Amino acid sequence: MPAPDPLDELGVRADADGGRIRVWSEHATSVDLVVFDPDDLDWAAERVPLARDADGVWTGDSPSLVPGAHYGLRVDGPAGFDHAFNPVHTLLDPYARGLARADDGSWRGVVLGGLADAAFDWGGVGKPAVPLDRTVVYETHVRGFSKLNHAIPEPLRGTYAGLAHDASLEYLTGLGVTTVELLPVQAFVPEQRLVRQGKPNYWGYNTLAFFAAHAPYASAAAQAAGAHAVRREFAGMVRRLHEAGLEVVLDVVYNHTAEEGREGPTYSFRGIDNANYYRHDAHGRYVDTTGCGNTVDFGHDAAVRLVLDSMRYFSGELQVDGFRLDLAATLGRDANGEFTPDHPLLRGMLDDPVIGASKLIAEPWDVGPGGWRTGGFPTGFSEWNDRYRDRMRDFWLGDLRRERESGSAGSGIGRFATRLAGSSNTFSPERGPLASLNFVTAHDGFTLADLTAFDVKHNLGNGEQNRDGTDHNNSYNHGVEGEAADPVVRAARRRSIRNLLGTLLLSAGVPMLTAGDEFGRSQRGNNNAYCHDSPLTWLAWDPAERPRYAPALLATARHLLRLRAENPALRPIRFGRDGETTPSASEMYWFNADGETMGIDDWNSPVERTLQFVAASTPETEAFNRILLVVHARETEADVVLPAVDGVTGYLPLWDSAEETPETDSSGGGELAPGARLRITGPSMRLFRAEGGGR
Repeated sequence: MPAPDPLDELGVRADADGGRIRVWSEHATSVDLVVFDPDDLDWAAERVPLARDADGVWTGDSPSLVPGAHYGLRVDGPAGFDHAFNPVHTLLDPYARGLARADDGSWRGVVLGGLADAAFDWGGVGKPAVPLDRTVVYETHVRGFSKLNHAIPEPLRGTYAGLAHDASLEYLTGLGVTTVELLPVQAFVPEQRLVRQGKPNYWGYNTLAFFAAHAPYASAAAQAAGAHAVRREFAGMVRRLHEAGLEVVLDVVYNHTAEEGREGPTYSFRGIDNANYYRHDAHGRYVDTTGCGNTVDFGHDAAVRLVLDSMRYFSGELQVDGFRLDLAATLGRDANGEFTPDHPLLRGMLDDPVIGASKLIAEPWDVGPGGWRTGGFPTGFSEWNDRYRDRMRDFWLGDLRRERESGSAGSGIGRFATRLAGSSNTFSPERGPLASLNFVTAHDGFTLADLTAFDVKHNLGNGEQNRDGTDHNNSYNHGVEGEAADPVVRAARRRSIRNLLGTLLLSAGVPMLTAGDEFGRSQRGNNNAYCHDSPLTWLAWDPAERPRYAPALLATARHLLRLRAENPALRPIRFGRDGETTPSASEMYWFNADGETMGIDDWNSPVERTLQFVAASTPETEAFNRILLVVHARETEADVVLPAVDGVTGYLPLWDSAEETPETDSSGGGELAPGARLRITGPSMRLFRAEGGGR
């Protein structure tokens, strides 16, 4: 049998008779457990010295360490440029599963038993286990999603329970998404700079505790009842989403902590073992590959184990379905600070039977040396594909601007087609198209509507003189910055939105839709609204507060999501190989506007802006399916000859992005024959199902 791991069972294990705490610190000279009076969190009722073993684990027992107890740590150790010990500070246990705040602003851990001990009933509801090829991610914010929804009782709006309310579930399932990705819900605090400015950290990328659900997202009743009720409401949200067939993915921030730079607050890690938990240079200065003041050092086993234990807790006990790993390149940096796809943390995620069965989505970059790693993660991870985002924005927006200004779009169709088909030039054949998490927008950046209405960011409201947020947006305002009265401009913007939305939902890979993009949500040109907890960032539910075109766009989004689900040719699992039939790898054929096979000149021509794409599924578990997608990326009209393909007897219209609503997209007739000449207005896309014999 393998030797027991010395880092097993860190944190508190407790029952009604008391409990044991285990804390790791290699460099500490003493660690004391402090149990506080439940009615006065500034009053230390008990202090227990912990004993150190040969592996740097400090252990102690106390009859007071029962579920509901409030506790902290006081740690002493040597002085030195890479240490920050101070036994006066009361520190959070890194494994604390509940939190409470004392009057002096410091934090206490709250002992929680297991959910089973709290008699939580999962009701026999298991994880939906949505196959990756059928997955559609919906990125949203717990508070912002339901805060303005008057169909939900006021006390529940903006809470875990609000997201789990029938009105929320009906909307999400009616939209057609499968997987709800939540911006950070592990306990976080605002940065000190924001505190001084009186602003919140709305997004939550400043983690305080990796095992505790963020209490302010619970209902007021749950917050008043304490940490156990907060966790119970969180678990209830997961159960309700699962009952509706929806998965829950958490955006998790393990790359840095809320302790910021060396002059930042000391909450936990810095006071427990600064030298090991954070990266330093030879002079003891923090190495910052995150842009947030500190970087967790995953060259040490304790940090690796902390993250794996946190993920196992949320995916095991709390039943979440996956994780989006913020700045994941940092998680793969070894003791020398070099990224490696075989890093023990990344391998540990994949090899763990609970975590490895979850959806693992990497944000494949950080701001350190060699930090851009798109395509570089191991098999088993999907990755945010920034190349997809940039190409699709540039194709539908940047090229349109260039053509209007100079008469030439400046690029042809080839790079667009590569991204449409799954980004095989970025992801290896072993990983396939599902390694690409496709997105056009995310929480960070312009909304989909704002991409078409603003050339530059408008972030003055953030209090940073418009310096924050990216200047590289690949957006196009269609000739007018912001609100436009001209109906021609407004119509062109709506068409661009539909083209971008259609491209996202009809591409090979895993699509991610940002909450509100399905009805045209705007942040008034703010592309970095991280410090706004207000209607600027909340979803509007009152029709009067949405754009006039919202119902038509929402109908289009629902229609496209249904078409994606119904047509497996749009959802290949593997990349195909020329001359071979690869199971679950759609066979792809490319034609020009004349219905002829694309030649080298067509692919390389900077003026070729029309493409016909036929994809035929090679099914293993679904019926054979074949589609035709016609892309015409010019504002002028064009004639397209529908291609002749073996076995295809006709093309049934399914969607036309030139139409405002999907109900009118097949007007003018039914099935079209191969060789038919079709007049297309642009820029637009048309989707057809190819009828006829198949496998």
